[in-house]
Amino acid sequence: MNDTIAAISTKLGVGAISIIRVSGSKSIEIVNSIFKGKDLTKVDSHTINYGYINNGVEDLDEVLVSVMRSPKTFTRENIVEINCHGGISTTLSILDLIVEKGARLAEPGEFTKRAFLNGRIDLTQAESVMDLIESKTDQSRKLALSSLEGSLKKYIQTFRNKLKHLLANIEVNIDYPEYYDIEEVTKEELKETIKILKEDLTNLIKKSEERQILKNGIKTIIIGRPNVGKSSILNNLLKEEKAIVTDIEGTTRDIVEGSIMFDGIELSLIDTAGIRETDNLAEKIGVEKSLSLINEANLIITVLNGSEELTENDLFILSQVEDKNPVIVLNKNDLPLRINKNKLKFKHIVSTNTNTLDGLTPLKEEIKKMFKLEEISEDDYTYLANNRQLTLAKKSLQSLKDAEESFENNAPIDIVEVDLKEVFELLGNITGENYNDELLDELFANFCVGK
Repeated sequence: MNDTIAAISTKLGVGAISIIRVSGSKSIEIVNSIFKGKDLTKVDSHTINYGYINNGVEDLDEVLVSVMRSPKTFTRENIVEINCHGGISTTLSILDLIVEKGARLAEPGEFTKRAFLNGRIDLTQAESVMDLIESKTDQSRKLALSSLEGSLKKYIQTFRNKLKHLLANIEVNIDYPEYYDIEEVTKEELKETIKILKEDLTNLIKKSEERQILKNGIKTIIIGRPNVGKSSILNNLLKEEKAIVTDIEGTTRDIVEGSIMFDGIELSLIDTAGIRETDNLAEKIGVEKSLSLINEANLIITVLNGSEELTENDLFILSQVEDKNPVIVLNKNDLPLRINKNKLKFKHIVSTNTNTLDGLTPLKEEIKKMFKLEEISEDDYTYLANNRQLTLAKKSLQSLKDAEESFENNAPIDIVEVDLKEVFELLGNITGENYNDELLDELFANFCVGK
């Protein structure tokens, strides 16, 4: 933390501009030693300065240099950003020169890590930085930005403050057991507050799990026996000929993938090999792979040929998905229906075709209902954004339930206090009030180097 780090913050390659970021106590001094222009040690903070980067022999590039002095910077250290012309040779030459003058190459995510360690952001905001960079939809961008602005941080701070107040009252009760009125007030407040906190945290966890699709999208597989129209449905949704469509059974022998933006959510589509008994080794491997994907998908679209009666293959496929809440698609509804819907014991059944412009509209509408996509456009974007946060929240909820159970069983109040302190600590782990170096190394290892 006492040294100065440097990295390329833009994608390395041919482009109009590259940005090289330098952070640390010597950042201004180091860049000033290679800059031809104003004396950067004397310019005002948060200014942009025109000049050249020179290696002592020649000018390397014409640049704009931003100087930002601590503590009003992302890392709360002195930061200098060099805007040079985009190009691999130019960018790397300037970075090498900065390292030669005393900086070291930053590790992945080290700028954000320093922002956290210096108290500029908490751990939820640090994680949201990478979420914002990786956002593919407007909804996931809003979710990440909300966390970056501190919505989850504020929620947890408020939650912990209520716990802190409750724990303080319990301590008074423990320290002064002779005062009966204090004990009664504490027990009444304890009962009501635990109930409210439990309901509040339960709602947050439920909402967060439902809204994970904002960030991760909906992993969707399309399964069915050969020639029921799986590949046509994929092509129609993607609006391109991604999968080969023929009348020959077994044409699709491996998975075919594609993605679309669907009501602001990414739908990752996988067209699988037609499931049937086969002696062809390549097709057999494809069928096995298709079946293995069933447990990995968020959405299973099971396609049947509505113009034919159910076959043994159809029945086998339906048995594989009966507990997975699939959408059953009776395809080819432009032909007479031969399948009895009443015999299909599934919640989501639609009829479609790929021959008309709106043939897949029923399928799209059913997906909207299943994932409550119309409700996701609400203004409240306070969510637990990843598995780490969700796991800690669920452990906190369990400790709250344990505290409530202890209270109802008339356990000593100091036993209840143990569970409440556990909740307080676990929620602190979410924001980074409590952390260890191993956790930080793991979290920031997934960041890009210049962030």
